[in-house]
Amino acid sequence: MAGRWTNTLTQDDVTPYNAFLNRRQLMLGAGALGLGAGLAPVVAEAKGGLEPNSYEEITSYNNFYEFGTGKDDPKRNAGSLTTNPWSVTIDGMVERPGAYAFADIMKKMTIEERIYRLRCVEAWSMVVPWNGFELADLLNMAGVQSGAKYVAFETLYRPEEMQGQRTRSLQWPYVEGLRLDEAMHPLTIMATGIYGKPIPNQNGAPLRLVVPWKYGFKSIKSVVKITLTDTQPPTSWNRSQPGEYGFYANVNPEVSHPRWSQASERRIGGGLLSARIDTLMFNGYEAEVGGLYKGMDLRANY
Repeated sequence: MAGRWTNTLTQDDVTPYNAFLNRRQLMLGAGALGLGAGLAPVVAEAKGGLEPNSYEEITSYNNFYEFGTGKDDPKRNAGSLTTNPWSVTIDGMVERPGAYAFADIMKKMTIEERIYRLRCVEAWSMVVPWNGFELADLLNMAGVQSGAKYVAFETLYRPEEMQGQRTRSLQWPYVEGLRLDEAMHPLTIMATGIYGKPIPNQNGAPLRLVVPWKYGFKSIKSVVKITLTDTQPPTSWNRSQPGEYGFYANVNPEVSHPRWSQASERRIGGGLLSARIDTLMFNGYEAEVGGLYKGMDLRANY
């Protein structure tokens, strides 16, 4: 299923990283698709005049409450996480339930490079070049049953290595969910790396969800369980603060968080006093995903 979608961001929108640039040359322009010998397609996204981030920023400024609530806590504390061996249990309404070893999953998936905007609900943003595979390919491998309507996800629960899980900041383990059509959309990926390197522990090693048109907290990290179900699953932030965080969490500049506006965002790398940029509907992916929500009240279904 690789390479069936292209969007519009280019090299200019992402963090410079010499080893990555030497390995892969991206073609510039809207809808660019660069191919390298022996490598899967690069799926690029629209050039937006954004200042580039650094690799250090992508891997240092991060929310991962399992390792603390500060932005630098994950990088400082996540070194304790053991990610090998790793397996993902896929169960519920699937034809082939079971515990799938991460190594076996990787052998069957086509890895692509996806350059995506990342918009946090806290109104900051960056652009990240992920490596990963479409979630649809993994779900099809397990065989989705006809009655399934939702996909539930669960993060590793290991408080001896994830010190944030010893606190009551959230109910553990962290859980998230998508509607099945959202999960099967070709923009939705399971990320395994950044800039061609294995994804760091602090960013959700070894396997995390990335749904680029939703606020970042929907992109659950260090996934160990995926369940197909016919009922809407609980999600951690909705369960913790239902008046502030809905199930969908689509990026919508017209719907403010109860404590701040979502109309603009601060791009990481520009400094605290840098000019804010306008937030785009569905984080700039409205043309690709807007049809999923046709006829829905996006204020009620926030």
